[in-house]
Amino acid sequence: MKKTSRLFALPYAIWVFLFVFAPVLLIIYKSFFDINGHLTLDNYVTYFTSPNMTYLRMSLNSILYAGIITLVTLLIAYPTAFFLTQLKHKQLWLMLIILPTWVNLLLKAYAFIGIFGQHGTINQFLGFFGLGVQQILFTDFSFIAVASYIEIPFMILPIFNVLDDLDHNLINASRDLGANNWQTFTKVIFPLSMNGVRSGVQAVFIPSLSLFMLTRLIGGNRVITLGTAIEQHFLTTQNLGMGSTIGVVLIVAMLAIMWLTKERKK
Repeated sequence: MKKTSRLFALPYAIWVFLFVFAPVLLIIYKSFFDINGHLTLDNYVTYFTSPNMTYLRMSLNSILYAGIITLVTLLIAYPTAFFLTQLKHKQLWLMLIILPTWVNLLLKAYAFIGIFGQHGTINQFLGFFGLGVQQILFTDFSFIAVASYIEIPFMILPIFNVLDDLDHNLINASRDLGANNWQTFTKVIFPLSMNGVRSGVQAVFIPSLSLFMLTRLIGGNRVITLGTAIEQHFLTTQNLGMGSTIGVVLIVAMLAIMWLTKERKK
């Protein structure tokens, strides 16, 4: 039986090695070479000691934007997920919320360019009230709004699953003991749904750290993140070593977020 189980696990192990461990090891390996292919630690020195702390500021920007996007999606996703669990056809409504994730990211980005543009839907609406054309596209607001819209389903889904599986006997017991709705939520429902919140934070924060296409199309290069820097080094400057170094830092940051948001056993 054990041999059969190991045999079935072999394709999974090969897949994980080829598409998870091997790429990570390759990035770490390439980070120790400069643009001329010489073995060096200069990439890491440059990252931490660059003029004006360029790369460190970029890292802080990435963390800041990812944190804001995560907070916005959480504030919207939690009440949405809670409301969905109260509906009769909740699975249908959940599917309708997840449906936009099937649409190509590039198509959604161009759709928002049309909405936020100088002659877009929002500016036409503002013009109807005589407010004039506003610069909405290529701003921090537009970038955060679009990124949050794209990431919201990944926050809603884990929270919904946890809330939907809650034992209603615990909620009824809380009310029988005299707790009002707010006390029941803060003392029973929210603490028991923290696993879903942690999973949602991981699912949103980690991808948000490495966004690069939206920074160009929606942020207009005003928003600079680690993902943007990696793209530039790999596709423009051809400095694979520096791009790999930033990739290593990004991987470490992702692992740190996973550790910080993991479930703590009491």
